[in-house]
Amino acid sequence: MTTEETVPHAPEHTPRLAWAQHAPEVYKAMLRLDTAARRGLEPRLLELVKIRASQLNHCAFCLDMHSKDALAAGESVERIIQLGAWEESQHFYTEKEVAALALTDAVTVLTDGFVPDEVYERAAKHFEEAELTQLIAAITVINAWNRFGVTCRMVPGHYEAGKHQ
Repeated sequence: MTTEETVPHAPEHTPRLAWAQHAPEVYKAMLRLDTAARRGLEPRLLELVKIRASQLNHCAFCLDMHSKDALAAGESVERIIQLGAWEESQHFYTEKEVAALALTDAVTVLTDGFVPDEVYERAAKHFEEAELTQLIAAITVINAWNRFGVTCRMVPGHYEAGKHQ
């Protein structure tokens, strides 16, 4: 018998709202936007960005989804775990990934009301303008998905890699 079988888990919460069912055109538009935003971005980098934004936004559903998709794309468990403290563990990531993570943090948490010049310039050193535009779009899109997930209390744990809702 494993520990999981002997120790009861907290009950799973129920979602507040099945938003995709009630607003199917919005959901389809989000899927199209997501597809457009990911063009030209390396899949593992994209998943790291999605995980990081989801951590900041406390979106458990998206964390579940994008961690599984990252693993399926060949990302390591170690690098996924370290994302919560990426600034302290930059040596796990390339300079380009660090720049993308810094930009993700800045775009996701607009505490100063803007993205600092140094963060933007760091990203601009590692991404061509077209790719940087795609990265900004991808960060913006995951933030929108997170807001649906958190507001509607979507339930994590049931997602299978590569099988978007």
